Amino acid sequence: MRSLLLVTLLASCLQSGTAFAPLAGVSATSVKSTENIDLGNFLQSNDDGDKTMLVLGTYAADFNAVEYAQRLRYYIPELKKRGINKFGIVLNCEADAALKLVDLVDLPCDTSGGEVTLMIDPTGQAGRAFGVGTGWRSDDKEMSPYLKLFGMLFGLGAWATLPAVIGGYIGNPFTAQPWIEDAMAVGIRKNRWPDNGLELNESGDVVVNKFQELPVVGEWKRRPLELATLRLQNMVDISIKNWKELAPKDNALKEGVLTQLGGCVIFDCAKDAVVFEWKDPGICAVANFEDILEKIPVL
Repeated sequence: MRSLLLVTLLASCLQSGTAFAPLAGVSATSVKSTENIDLGNFLQSNDDGDKTMLVLGTYAADFNAVEYAQRLRYYIPELKKRGINKFGIVLNCEADAALKLVDLVDLPCDTSGGEVTLMIDPTGQAGRAFGVGTGWRSDDKEMSPYLKLFGMLFGLGAWATLPAVIGGYIGNPFTAQPWIEDAMAVGIRKNRWPDNGLELNESGDVVVNKFQELPVVGEWKRRPLELATLRLQNMVDISIKNWKELAPKDNALKEGVLTQLGGCVIFDCAKDAVVFEWKDPGICAVANFEDILEKIPVL
C-alpha cells in the first residue's frame, strides 16, 4: 500500500513538473535581444505567478499570422483582466519580416516598448513540436509548396479552411467579433484598401461602421461581409503588397512553412496547468479569442 502511494505521488510530481511537455527544450529567437528563448520555460515562468499566452504563428505573409496578430492586439486588455499578463508570439520568418508584420498591424511588441515578446522560428520547428497541422502532402518533397498551398485553399489537409472563409462572407448573428472593426480601422489609418467599410474622425476613431447599416443583418453580432472585407484588406495591402519582405526564404520553404498552420496555448503558472490550447484546423481558422474570454473568468 505504501509503495503504491509513493508511486502515485511520484507520478503526480513528474506530471506537474512537465505540465506542458511539447515545448520543453524547444526554443525560438527573441527579435529584440537575438537570444534563444526556451518556450517551455517562457510559458511556465511568470514573475507574477499568473497566466502566460503563447501564439505559435505561421510565416509573416500568411492569413493566420496576420489574424493572430490583429486579434491579440485587440484582446490584450480583456486577457489581462483574466490574469494573463505575459504574452509571446512566434513567427516562422526572419527578424525583418516579423518587425514588418507587427508594424503593419500595430501589435505592441517588446521591440518597440510593447508587452508582447516577439520571437522568430524561421523553419517552424516550434510549431511542429507543439503539434500544429503541417498541411496537405507535407511529406511530399517533390510537389511544389505553392501547389500544396493551393490545394489547402479548397480544404485539402486543412478541412476548416472553406467553412472559415465562407463564414467571413455570411456573418454570424450570435457571436460578436469586435476585433474585426479594430483591425480594419488600423488598416484604414495606414491607407489600406478597401477603406469604405468604416468612417473615421480626425483622431482615427471609428464613428460609423457601414456594415451596421445593412438592412436586417446590420443588427447581427458579426455582420455579413465584414470579416471578408478585412481579409481582402489583409490580402491586398499586407500579404501581396509586401510579399517580398514577408515571404518565407528558400530554406524555410523546404521545411514546409508555407503550408504549416499555427496555434496558441495559455498556461496557468499558479495551477501549473494548461487552461487553453488550440491548433488551427485550416487557413483562416485561428483561435476564437471570444472562446478564450468565455472559458477563463475575470479575476
